[in-house]
Amino acid sequence: MSNDRFNAQVALVTGAAQGIGRATALRLAREGAALILVDRAHEQCELVKQEIALNGGAAISVAADLETHAGANRMVDAALEQYGRIDVAVHNVGGTIWAKPFWEYAPQEMEREVARSLWPTLWSCRAVIPVMKAQGTGSIVNVGSIATRGIHRVPYSASKGGVHAATVCMAMELAEYGVRVNCVSPGAIDNGVRATPRNPLPLSVQEQGWMKDIYTQSMRDTPQNRLGLPEEIAAAICFMAAPESSYVTGQIMYVAGGGIG
Repeated sequence: MSNDRFNAQVALVTGAAQGIGRATALRLAREGAALILVDRAHEQCELVKQEIALNGGAAISVAADLETHAGANRMVDAALEQYGRIDVAVHNVGGTIWAKPFWEYAPQEMEREVARSLWPTLWSCRAVIPVMKAQGTGSIVNVGSIATRGIHRVPYSASKGGVHAATVCMAMELAEYGVRVNCVSPGAIDNGVRATPRNPLPLSVQEQGWMKDIYTQSMRDTPQNRLGLPEEIAAAICFMAAPESSYVTGQIMYVAGGGIG
């Protein structure tokens, strides 16, 4: 593995303000990529841009709502205006909002979960694919989840299952154009303090109990019996994005301490 394996490449990372997105952006920058950092948490995204700049890297930040087609197009337009191409696209936006048994979800809560964890990946892929097709090259890495086999997050789990399926189908459609599409699916990750809270607060006693159930189930089904780190997921994402994985497409890689989806 080269420390400059992304030299002269342009990489777009969504959800770059925190957690896995931030760790991935920092690693891509260290390995030579110029970055487009995309997030609704624009102030936090600017801090990531400054961190990259302080270490000699190049980055722009884009505020965009990736739950919309217009937001995804806006980020791609900004990338092309700044750099003229997109070599790597990491689609990381998503995350469960509520944690409860499926029958406890209100209809509007189900819709919000799908809007947050499926549409951003679909819209982002739809926006970057024409650019990569025209280039005749490109690597897309979507972020899925081991929650496709878990409890208390059925709408989120279904959304991430959709990300897995879309990844494989897009890879089949794009192989002849020189564009690879893969997915990295994390297990339970310690993301630290979030720039934007994932769950509505405060949680009720019952909701706290359901969250504890998720943690218990996750640890039970993780042979390494620990939380992962964002940097561990970033390492896998960068492998999937890099030239050394040029013969890999349409794959779902579980990075989950031995757990599988």
